[in-house]
Amino acid sequence: MNYIPPRRSDGTTEHTRIKQQWPKDRPFRILSLDGGGIRGLFGAAYLAEIERKYLGGESIANYFDMVAGTSTGGIIALGLATGKSAAEISKIYSERGEFIFPDPKFGTGLWHRVRSFFRPKHQSSNLRDELLRVFGHEVLDSSTCRAVVPCFEGTHGEPFIYKTPHHPDYKKDRHKALVDIALHTSAAPSYMSAVYSHGHLMLDGGIWANNPIMNALVDALACYDVPRENIRILSIGTGEETVTLAKRHFEGGKLAWGLSSTVPLLFRLSARAQNKNALGQAYLLAGKPNILRVDLDERDEHMGLDDVRRAKKELPSMARSQAEANGILVKQMFLETPADPYVRCPV
Repeated sequence: MNYIPPRRSDGTTEHTRIKQQWPKDRPFRILSLDGGGIRGLFGAAYLAEIERKYLGGESIANYFDMVAGTSTGGIIALGLATGKSAAEISKIYSERGEFIFPDPKFGTGLWHRVRSFFRPKHQSSNLRDELLRVFGHEVLDSSTCRAVVPCFEGTHGEPFIYKTPHHPDYKKDRHKALVDIALHTSAAPSYMSAVYSHGHLMLDGGIWANNPIMNALVDALACYDVPRENIRILSIGTGEETVTLAKRHFEGGKLAWGLSSTVPLLFRLSARAQNKNALGQAYLLAGKPNILRVDLDERDEHMGLDDVRRAKKELPSMARSQAEANGILVKQMFLETPADPYVRCPV
């Protein structure tokens, strides 16, 4: 544990990448999935409904050139990138959510609330067991679609992005276990402990990129000779809480900003701002008509990252309603022709 690894950025290629060819008239289609804990059930169920209605149950990943995901979105993205259908992935949430985020046993609720001030609320070993069941010992190099998964590295305090070897500069991650990547991107502070990985301490990518749309868009534009107007993006959220600031926030201290709470207002405000900023930047670069954003309505009382009971009760029906409302548009924008086979860059 005394070993201090080099910074991830020390080995990063920080020059303009040599762009790979891309068919001039072929759109580059990106699927981007936000973080949000158990609320990932919405995105998985929505995509599963699209698969059922328009693809005969075939994995929707076959129609995208890149998938990106943060935290719970990263788990979904990795599943899709390795050939699984959204219907299969949604079972992680609908069938095993209570195991990943168990309710306190009867009579221990107060003790768990007090304990959460000093230790993570849930055990990451539960999530690891489920991820092992889904991914086994597969590595990122087994992906059949390009993938981009943001994390945060706590030892040096900097962004950390896992990427498939879809460009010659991307050599580091191809042999990384999918289970480890999924654990790293979903280690939400206060909910799960940081994950130790060869000297690095890995944390949830939602710290800086809960909406990974720009990570994917910039990567596509940097790696491929594709006009930005030929980019098409399906961006799926997990809902936002309405954040209202009062006079006490503008003039107050730590107590006013709720820095002692489990999910302080400052963090929620930052996550909201990052999401809005990322979407705004993507609209400017790719053009708003080329981006379809699918999300839950804002609400005053937001659903917790681990509120399994409420998620299972509300989100599947919301996903079906959204698919009914915009499924035809999804079909027209993304599902007319399958994506070209993804070819890994040689070592």
